[in-house]
Amino acid sequence: MLHPLKKRAAVLLATSTVAAALASPVTAAPAAPAPAERAAQAALRWTGCATPRYPTLQCASLAVPLDHDRPAGRTITLALTRVPHTAKTFQGPLLVNPGGPGGSGRALAGFVASALPKDVAAQYDVIGFDPRGVGKSEPALDCGAGHFNPVRPDSVPQDAATERANLDRVRAFAESCGARHADVLPHIGTVSAARDIEVLRTALGAQRISYFGYSYGTYLGAVYAKLHPGRVHRLVLDSVVDPNGVWYEDNLSQDLAFDARHKAFLAWVARHDATYRLGTDPAAVEARWYAMRQSLRGTPAGGKVGPSELEDTYMPGGYYNGYWPNLADAFAAYAVKKDPKPLVAAYERFGAVEPSAGNSYSVYTAVQCRDSAWPRDWNDWRADMWRTHTKAPFMTWNNAWYNAPCAFWPTEPLQAPDVTNADLPPALLLQATDDAATPFDGAVSMREKLSGSALVVEEGGGNHGIALSGNKCLDEKVAAYLRTGQAADATCPAQPAPQPTTATRAVPSSAGGAALHGLLGFRG
Repeated sequence: MLHPLKKRAAVLLATSTVAAALASPVTAAPAAPAPAERAAQAALRWTGCATPRYPTLQCASLAVPLDHDRPAGRTITLALTRVPHTAKTFQGPLLVNPGGPGGSGRALAGFVASALPKDVAAQYDVIGFDPRGVGKSEPALDCGAGHFNPVRPDSVPQDAATERANLDRVRAFAESCGARHADVLPHIGTVSAARDIEVLRTALGAQRISYFGYSYGTYLGAVYAKLHPGRVHRLVLDSVVDPNGVWYEDNLSQDLAFDARHKAFLAWVARHDATYRLGTDPAAVEARWYAMRQSLRGTPAGGKVGPSELEDTYMPGGYYNGYWPNLADAFAAYAVKKDPKPLVAAYERFGAVEPSAGNSYSVYTAVQCRDSAWPRDWNDWRADMWRTHTKAPFMTWNNAWYNAPCAFWPTEPLQAPDVTNADLPPALLLQATDDAATPFDGAVSMREKLSGSALVVEEGGGNHGIALSGNKCLDEKVAAYLRTGQAADATCPAQPAPQPTTATRAVPSSAGGAALHGLLGFRG
């Protein structure tokens, strides 16, 4: 169903090529900060925290108000990283965010600084940060261990008992979060995180900041830009959230797009029947995948992989096609060779939730449930999910249960801000036409809201998070924009599809796409 969006992209780019020029790079030191800014800057102390891969990495922490409307009240702490600039031409801080919500950004600073051309990275202090509640920031949310422990009830509630079991799980999670973090939850959300960025700008002593966000990070960047348009120097948004659907409608759109992306994976498996022996007809391969799912309802693989865990395992393939060979190997081993061990290994690699992920999921729910209103009547959810499931059975119900704590969330929702912005310097947006996590229409919507922005489309691409992952065309446009502030609408061809590999060969962690997607994670 994403093909019409490709046509829309072609029309957009053919009829509206806009050259977006920003001010020339800053070559002199910024104006002296005000006394309050000097005090904040003095409190930000960077210390070395080098790693073998990032030898110049530095770390710091920053105190911000828990409630920005009460700046003299309780403070919380954000954990920061920095790769300092080295060039005489200094364009200020470049804040980077990997999405989520709930993604830790500290590791992203080193990656971005090393992935950009040296002359570009040298002009910026690349700043990573853990948003409030995340990772090394304090307090870090953790609403309860074991929420994703296998084997969970089947995500598709084919009977009342299964639906009740899933409802009990998500209600218990919401109640646990309220019990553990009642004082913090009202202040976990995108607007509060955006206001943190302004405190960070002041602490950095910068008149303006640049921002590079992936996925949910695009929405966080757009909200900050709405609050402080005059403080933005450059704004790069990659794999763009639809600001019109935050968040319930965006998740329904995801369900349709993930189903299409899963079908693309199965068609790829069919094209490589010589390797996988699952058939040459994509529809027949899809039927075998759902037969595998049905079989796992009765006998979970290795006592770990039931239908819900199977969906968790194959969902990352919707984010990054570099995982397809491993996922296809596991599928073939189970369906053809009757060997469940590779499927269990794939689950442990792609689907199993590590203990630290409890933090990121807790922040994910806290932000999404607080940012905007969700239906409180479960009958509304049930009707919407079954209607969507008939069109998109792959992930609809799995995604519903992932977000369903919002039906029972203990804090009242806010109203999502309108990010329409005519006061912002032109932004650079990047989007793959077949992205499942942030479908293409979202980038078109954001482009329309950010006056003068440029949209670079990866035609035929389906990965989520496309800049700095090996597409030379895209990377050159990002580098040029960060260098000069100049950008224009454009189209880049997608990278070639992966080739089958042996079951024992993993995607190298050094590969651009694999390295990036290891930092971005899944679900946002």
